[in-house]
Amino acid sequence: MRLPPAPLRLSRSPALLALALPLAAVLAFSDETLDKVPKSEGYCSRILRAQGTRREGYTEFSLRVEGDPDFYKPGTSYRVTLSAATPSYFRGFTLIALKEHREGDKEEDHAGTFQIIDEEETQFMSNCPVAVTESTPRRRTRIQVFWVAPPAGTGCVILKASIVQKRIIYFQDEGSLTKKLCEQDSMFDGVTDKPILDCCACGTAKYRLTFYGNWSEKTHPKDYPRRANHWSAIIGGSHSKNYVLWEYGGYASEGVKQVAELGSPVKMEEEIRQQSDEVLTVIKAKAQWPAWQPLNVRAAPSAEFSVDRTRHLMSFLTMMGPSPDWNVGLSAEDLCTKECGWVQKVVQDLIPWDAGTDSGVTYESPNRPTIPQEKIRPLTSLDHPQSPFYDPEGGSITQVARVVIERIARKGEQCNIVPDNVDDIVADLAPEEKDEDDTPETCIYSNWSPWSACSSSTCDKGKRMRQRMLKAQLDLSVPCPDTQDFQPCMGPGCSDEEGSTCTMSEWITWSPCSISCGMGVRSRERYVKQFPEDGSVCMLPTEETEKCTVNEECTSSSCLMTEWGEWDECSATCGMGMKKRHRMVKMSPADGSMCKTETSQAEKCMMPECHTIPCLLSPWSEWSDCSVTCGKGMRTRQRMLKSLAELGDCNEELEQVEKCMLPECPIDCELTEWSQWSECNKSCGKGHMIRTRMIQMEPQFGGAPCPETVQRKKCRLRKCRNPSFQKLRWREARESRRSEQLREESDGEQFPGCRMRPWTAWSECTKLCGGGIQERYMTVKKRFKSSQFTSCKDKKEIRACNVHPC
Repeated sequence: MRLPPAPLRLSRSPALLALALPLAAVLAFSDETLDKVPKSEGYCSRILRAQGTRREGYTEFSLRVEGDPDFYKPGTSYRVTLSAATPSYFRGFTLIALKEHREGDKEEDHAGTFQIIDEEETQFMSNCPVAVTESTPRRRTRIQVFWVAPPAGTGCVILKASIVQKRIIYFQDEGSLTKKLCEQDSMFDGVTDKPILDCCACGTAKYRLTFYGNWSEKTHPKDYPRRANHWSAIIGGSHSKNYVLWEYGGYASEGVKQVAELGSPVKMEEEIRQQSDEVLTVIKAKAQWPAWQPLNVRAAPSAEFSVDRTRHLMSFLTMMGPSPDWNVGLSAEDLCTKECGWVQKVVQDLIPWDAGTDSGVTYESPNRPTIPQEKIRPLTSLDHPQSPFYDPEGGSITQVARVVIERIARKGEQCNIVPDNVDDIVADLAPEEKDEDDTPETCIYSNWSPWSACSSSTCDKGKRMRQRMLKAQLDLSVPCPDTQDFQPCMGPGCSDEEGSTCTMSEWITWSPCSISCGMGVRSRERYVKQFPEDGSVCMLPTEETEKCTVNEECTSSSCLMTEWGEWDECSATCGMGMKKRHRMVKMSPADGSMCKTETSQAEKCMMPECHTIPCLLSPWSEWSDCSVTCGKGMRTRQRMLKSLAELGDCNEELEQVEKCMLPECPIDCELTEWSQWSECNKSCGKGHMIRTRMIQMEPQFGGAPCPETVQRKKCRLRKCRNPSFQKLRWREARESRRSEQLREESDGEQFPGCRMRPWTAWSECTKLCGGGIQERYMTVKKRFKSSQFTSCKDKKEIRACNVHPC
């Protein structure tokens, strides 16, 4: 994914940094709230603990991560959007990402990094650089930033947002302004460990699976493969929870791999049949060439299968062709209900999933085996910019198929007395019985179900049962008869009546031939729609087989190919070029060898004579890394001229440059040069003198701290011996100060070329003790026109003060 420019350098006054929310500091947060935070805690923790107005469950504002994922992939960039529903708006905001169960007091509590998209809208907070806030306070309805997920092992991450609207702050620990994301492997573990309940239903149920492909150029126009688009043969089975055909977070078996990459169901069917104790029915349906046609032209492929109490799950898959290793299907769909019955109908829209065996990103990517093999996962709209399903906004993928699973029959004694619904007493209702009864008109019943099989398998007397549903009781004072009816019966062959018959369904279509080349076997099934009235066992066959021949002239190393696709467009727009056509392997050789039949053909093609040719350009490359490691820099991207330069002029730009911004660079402390040493603070004996320097730039963003700004050293004059001499010195000092005062009160001093104003008074000492400095200034009062002297300029003097120890 292409990353956005990094953030603009932030410079804000302390007044605006009270919460980095320009209106929040004064309008929404009280001093009392902030005072509760210990002074040692970081500024970020103040933001997290400051509480404004809580609006639980309020959805006027929302925080959304592109694609609405519940899991993140370490190191992947995600677009994060903070928005207000119309007609609402917000003036300011704060956005931060924390590891789960962390307070945000420490730097290691924060997870991932934010990256700025629009410098005019968003920026990093000065006192909490891991958080993002608004650049300027104004009305807005939406902002976006990128968030780069943290490295593996971080665990779950909480994205939090606060909103400033008018004088109110909304800050939510749960709800629409908080988003929790966990590492992707957690998702796979969760799917793998999904519990499957034991089934308590009785008898068996028959289902029909119908597959409706919706993958076409109209619904998925990007890079749609016009040639050879198809769905491979459907392969699956009804099975127990002890067998897994495929699952999200698991690894593809060799059978799944051959379906995913080659569209061949042979190995998959072999794997299923090897699990004979765990599988009740192998599900198979023919391939679809092309992938989509109207239903009035071609019926949707279907297959029928059975389930029982032990093998009540169904799974299937079919490949999208051509593709690297993309499929659709269902995994461990449970057809048993908690009420000990059988599901009546399942309708499921399907999106493609990746088998984890090939790393291609487009429909017709060349083979790129994934080593090591990755886990099965659903495709998303953010997998790769070249993906046909790519959406920079992270929207959901349009479904490519729909599967409908309908119950068509139930066999054997059913143990759930309560029907699935009022209109579904039993799936296989017989025509309404014409027996006369004394049912009151105020009792509205459904039709009677067919009679069950006799409870006795010998000539001893047994019972059989039928049931109906009471739909309505119009008069509660009039009792309604029972909903069950029993009748004596005997086992098969013991009835006095003859002609015990059973009603069978039509034969299901023949299965594919058991081999792809030469002589094999195929089979078909049917089921009992109505058992005999006397409760006897139906003796008619429910399965039959016959021999089949596929490509009589083939050998064990032969492979079955599709028809040739249409010719591609000519590679040249004028003059001589080449065009190609392709076909695909429909069935691999039975001996497991590679198919040696050619899958593509090429021939020359002639276009009109070349004159002026427009620019033929390659796609833009990915943006380069930022030219700096911090602060503001540049990045570039290029594209190539594919047409020959001599065939025509091309004025299109081949390189683009844009600004990029990374987190602020550290700024070290900057100081002036040292001043001259001051005079000794004593006139005789031992003393000291000092020198100073000023701070020009305070350290920022983790820069080096400021060193000392005052230095002192010892000074030693002649010994103080004669008191009268000391008094003389004091007298001279007084006279000097008096003359200096008189000079200051005069009209200024005369310098070559100009007249100066008197010296200003000394400024206050910068320190009360330990050595400070004082300053005074003399400014130019008048310059003579003929002045050529460089000494005619403002003057400044510095002296030490308060040098006594603190």
